[in-house]
Amino acid sequence: MTPALRKHLALTLGIATLLAAATGTAVAQPTSPSPAEQLRQDTKAIHALGVSGVQARMVAPNGRKSVATSGTADLNTGRPVRSDGYFRMASTSKALVATVVLQLVAEGRLSLDDTVDHWLPGVVRGNGNDGSRITIRQLLRHTSGIHDDLPGYTTPEEYYQQRYDVYSPEQLTARAMTYAPDFPPGEGWSYSNTGYVLLGTIIQKATGRPAHQEIDDRILRPLRLNQTHWGGTSSTLPRPHAKAYQLFEPGSVVDVTEQIPVDYENLSYVTTTRDENTFLRALLAGRLLPPRQLAEMKRTVPVSAEVQQLWPGGRYGLGLAERPLSCGGTYWSHEGGDGGYITLNGVTGNGSRSAVVSMSEARGDTLDHILAQENAASALIDHALCAGSPNTP
Repeated sequence: MTPALRKHLALTLGIATLLAAATGTAVAQPTSPSPAEQLRQDTKAIHALGVSGVQARMVAPNGRKSVATSGTADLNTGRPVRSDGYFRMASTSKALVATVVLQLVAEGRLSLDDTVDHWLPGVVRGNGNDGSRITIRQLLRHTSGIHDDLPGYTTPEEYYQQRYDVYSPEQLTARAMTYAPDFPPGEGWSYSNTGYVLLGTIIQKATGRPAHQEIDDRILRPLRLNQTHWGGTSSTLPRPHAKAYQLFEPGSVVDVTEQIPVDYENLSYVTTTRDENTFLRALLAGRLLPPRQLAEMKRTVPVSAEVQQLWPGGRYGLGLAERPLSCGGTYWSHEGGDGGYITLNGVTGNGSRSAVVSMSEARGDTLDHILAQENAASALIDHALCAGSPNTP
């Protein structure tokens, strides 16, 4: 995530409340839209906020898929958004990293109670940071206390200056070590991209192979996620894709499509709404993890008090967030936001119903705009997962 997104988003998404439809009266009442029509309406509502392009896909328990698009993929040509367009996965790939770590736990190749120092001796040191006190579980859950300081841009000038910069995992970790911890390990919650940089390196130490190769062999190939690719230090995306835009300030929309992801080792994935739905459904259905490890992934802690103000009831497990549904119960997700692409997703607890919405513009000029965009996308996910309530799986 860019600093602007981390500052204003950081998983602080609101839940929109659904209005209950009146029934049982003699007066004819408006009928509720079908799930497919609701998806179209919600996609249009996001576009109406000023978001240039939107694509969404939902999958019902019977496997039936509904797709919807709105807006344009290119502000210059006006070409329409495609429902099969690629976008940067960004922080949603943290769920990929967490899944591989838990597979290694199931194989006995590492333990969630292993310390960072056990695998990366001396790497987390200085200014009160102590890798001998931080466990893999805490890295996964964002309770390590490691301060987050990934490079990023907050202005058009910074984007043009920094978009091709490449940082090694060692450089990214070293930046974080110049700060004191946000809190002692296990005594708070703070979203830390740096923690997942360390996890990627731990995967390589445990397996002898880069984390992206393990993700390919353990998740992407078995699930036939043929539209999900690790991009490394490539600054471009496969076609088709909508151009990505960033609204830095009123009237200043910049095409930020071309850039190298800062954490290219873990976050340099491109995907589609089809593949993202498939991954989330498989994960929650137990196709990627044994029951014990999936249960561990779903053991959550409250997020920070600051995030709780904007995300009531939100909790975080091991690479997955748990959020309440307006129709009762909760769902699982991991949003991603970087390089103008913002994606929200959700899947029910048994993996039977899922939805993904990807937006190709980040309206980051004001907090009000950011929250309006996030809340509208959250409403789309909520509507899609609550379709068929009160019997939503």
